[in-house]
Amino acid sequence: MARCDVCGNDYDKAFQLIQSDGSRGTFDSFECAIHALAPVCEHCGCRIVGHGAEHDGRFFCCAHCAGHAGVQGIEDRV
Repeated sequence: MARCDVCGNDYDKAFQLIQSDGSRGTFDSFECAIHALAPVCEHCGCRIVGHGAEHDGRFFCCAHCAGHAGVQGIEDRV
C-alpha cells in the first residue's frame, strides 16, 4: 500500500501524479491531489479545479475574480 502525501492515509488504491517538471505526489483521492497541486485564485483564495484564467503569472478561478483584481479583457463567456 502507499501513503497519501496530504492526509497520510495508507491506501491500497493510492495513485501517483507526475508533473511535467518530474516532481511526484502520492494521493489517496482526487480531493487530496487538488489540495496539494491546484493553483489558488489570487482574488478569492479558492482552489482552481477547472480551467480558470491566468494573466501575467497570476491565477484566477474566473473572469469575475480577475476583474476584481484589476485585470481587464478576460471574459468567462462572450
